[in-house]
Amino acid sequence: MANKEKVKKKKLAKGITSGTAHIQASFNNTIITITDKQGNTVCWGSSGSAGFKGSRKSTPFAARLAAEQAIKAATSMGIQEVDVYIKGPGPGRESAIRAVQSLGLRVHSISDITPVPHNGCRPPKKRRV
Repeated sequence: MANKEKVKKKKLAKGITSGTAHIQASFNNTIITITDKQGNTVCWGSSGSAGFKGSRKSTPFAARLAAEQAIKAATSMGIQEVDVYIKGPGPGRESAIRAVQSLGLRVHSISDITPVPHNGCRPPKKRRV
């Protein structure tokens, strides 16, 4: 009895030329997700998946490498133009945007969708040292 392993083919997104790039920049990691216009994820990359661990994940260099990784996968699937949405206060915001622009994707718009509280939660009590 020969065990035949099932080889899973990589899904190709055909006919997609424009999409959106969502950059989620936290203080610990930067995640870049490329979606089509309906919001379905085409490909993604993060500082952790780019090979960084610990405090090096939160650097602008790691964010740039993660963006390059996601964009190369997106261009191989046929995406040529994107709208960029940025969320979060992390250090990798600007470097991820620059990587998107420098790798040949045409950027239509850049929007900051960081949620801002309208005097939301009550802050924690003062520290007594």
